[in-house]
Order: sequence, then structure tokens, then C-alpha cells
Amino acid sequence: MSFRNKTVLVTGSGRGIGQAIALHFAREGADLVINFFRNRAPAEATAEQIRALGRRALVVRADVGEPEGIASLFAETEKEFGGLDILINNAASGYNRPVMEQKIRGWDWTMNINARAALFCAQRAAPPMEKRGGGYIVNLSSPGAQRVMPDYVVVGASKAALEAVTRYLAVELAPKNIVVNAVSPGIVATDALKHFAAAREGDVFGKSLQATPAGRLVTPEDVANLVAFLCSPAAEMIRGATIPIDGGATLPLTGVLES
Repeated sequence: MSFRNKTVLVTGSGRGIGQAIALHFAREGADLVINFFRNRAPAEATAEQIRALGRRALVVRADVGEPEGIASLFAETEKEFGGLDILINNAASGYNRPVMEQKIRGWDWTMNINARAALFCAQRAAPPMEKRGGGYIVNLSSPGAQRVMPDYVVVGASKAALEAVTRYLAVELAPKNIVVNAVSPGIVATDALKHFAAAREGDVFGKSLQATPAGRLVTPEDVANLVAFLCSPAAEMIRGATIPIDGGATLPLTGVLES
């Protein structure tokens, strides 16, 4: 599929899944807005890879968990590219602690970045997309929105909220010809996994591989392929869906029927 001369904004796109998504769109001809908040070096490195592909890349430091950061991000995008075609809400954060150890600050921080940002980024993205005849929004969720994972309560709740926001956006932005969906990757080998105690203390990749019917773990490129498909005319009639991409890992009912 081709995204030639489309403008794509990927939040949290300096590394990991966000980087893979950005590079995938660039290879298909798109110009990219690379967003980061804390670490500029990976974002600049991603931008250089995009430019090496002959595409334009704008690097913007912005905290999408704050309204001012969102306003700055979209103002710079419109100034540089004059509009927007595709928004990928990938930026995520969270306090991974058990239920009894969670704090109000951690709840607010996680909700603002993982769920609130998607709503208000979509608000800012819709007008420039509508001027170009429509667009696509894809939100990155997690199996923790539906399943219980260790130390994941606030992130899981924020991702459940994100999936609800996805459904509402899909309905209310449809008249503007804006298609909205979400993607829910399973275990992916990225730096983000280091924040989980289970990943630090055990062979999470080996165990996950054994539990995955597909016989291998999901890669960032797998996720990028699905995201790009959802931003193509072939996915026109998929609206408000959250599509899992986990190699079937969440399908078996393990632990319940085992003796």
C-alpha cells in the first residue's frame, strides 16, 4: 500500500513500536512528525532514517499528557506540513504497581497520557484532516484493557478507557470521513518491557513464546503492518474496533482447566 505524500503524526515515536510504525509509513512514501518527551537522541535518529528514505521528518518535543503539549505538537505540525492525514496515538506511560500501592498521582499521570491524550489529540487532528477530505486515527492499546496482568491496574484501566474513546471517536468523526480504530499488541520485545517486574525477574520471552500458538513473538514491524492496513482504503469499513495482534497468545484458557 502507498502513503505517498501523506502526513503522519506518531506520538512517542523515537523508539520501539512507535519508531517501527513511523519508519513503515516513511518506506511507503509518507512524511512524518516524530514526537518525544524525554529522550531526544532516539527521536533524532529516527528522523535521520526517515530522511535517508527521501521523506521529510519533523521532530517535536511535547508532553501529550498536558494540553499545552498537545497544542504545541499540532501547531508545529500544521506549520511544517500544512495539514495532517494520519494520527497514531502511540505514546504511553504508567506506574506499574500492585493495587494497594497505587497513588493518585500515578493514576492521573497514566490516564492523562494513555487515554486523555488520545481524545484531545483527535480533537486537534480532526479539522486539518477534514480539510484534506478525511483521515485515519489508530490508538495503541494493550491486552491489559481486558485481561488482568501483574502490577498493571492503572495502565489497564487507562487502556480500557482508550478503547472506549476509540469507539466514540469512530462514531462521531465518521461524518468527517475520519476512520478510527485501535490495535492491541501482545508481548513485544521493546525497552518498555523492562518496567515490568515479571520481565526483569524471569524468562518472560521464553514463557510467552511457549504460550503463543503462532510459534513466535510479535515484532514491532508486525504491529506497524497492522496499523498501516487500518490506515488504508482496504480497511474503510472497520470502525471503532480494537484488533489484537498477539499470535493467539490470549486465546488459550490456561490455568483454569489445568490440573
